[in-house]
Amino acid sequence: MRRNLVLRVVSKMLIPFVLLFALYVQFHGDFGPGGGFQAGVIAAAAVIFYALIFGLPAARRLAPEPAVEAMVGTGVLVYAGTGLAGMVLGGNFLDYSVLAHDPVYGQHRSIFWVEVGVAVTVCGVMLKIFYLLAGRGHGLDP
Repeated sequence: MRRNLVLRVVSKMLIPFVLLFALYVQFHGDFGPGGGFQAGVIAAAAVIFYALIFGLPAARRLAPEPAVEAMVGTGVLVYAGTGLAGMVLGGNFLDYSVLAHDPVYGQHRSIFWVEVGVAVTVCGVMLKIFYLLAGRGHGLDP
C-alpha cells in the first residue's frame, strides 16, 4: 500500500470525519438511533481502516495495545460506577433517578455515562479482536 498515494491521502482526509460521525452517533443516541455500541464500532472501524491503508504497525502506534486493553476495563468501570453511584445514593443498581435533584435529569445524565462506558468498551474490544486476528502472521504490513 505504500505506493498508492491516492488511498493514503483520501484516508487521511476521511478518518477524522469517521471519528466525528462516531461522536455524533454517541451524543445523538439519547434522541434517536445510535448510542454507545454503534459509536464504539464506528470509532474502531476508523482505526481498522487506518491499519488497512498504513499497515498494522502504524495502527499499533496510533492505538497501542496497552491503551486498547485499558479501554476495555475503563469502559466497564464507567458503566459499573454509574450503577454503583445509584446504590450509594440510596437507590438500586443502575437506578438513575436518585443521581440528581430531578429524576428525569438524573436518568438523562446517567444514561449518557452508561453509553460512554459502552462505547469505550466496544471500541477497545473490537480493536483487540482486530489486533489478535491481524497479527497472526498474515498481517497488514505495508
